[in-house]
Amino acid sequence: MKKPIPSFNTDQEAEDFVATGDLTEYDLSGGQMVHFELRPKDKTVNLRLPEALLTAVRRQAEKAGMPYQRYIRIALEHAVSGSKP
Repeated sequence: MKKPIPSFNTDQEAEDFVATGDLTEYDLSGGQMVHFELRPKDKTVNLRLPEALLTAVRRQAEKAGMPYQRYIRIALEHAVSGSKP
């Protein structure tokens, strides 16, 4: 049986743990996907959507654990790149 991930009080404690610990000894099954927004956004777009569609998008974004505007942006990026979300 693998060890549970310890709790950390600071980012530095977490960084030190990852830098020195053997992560193969720990149960990582409870991990969550994290998306980092590194590219600057320099344009604003306004669009009108049916209320039902916006409500559905907001629900999906909430399930994905992100703001709905980011969810829309990611969906658009996937649509133009041909990849699946």
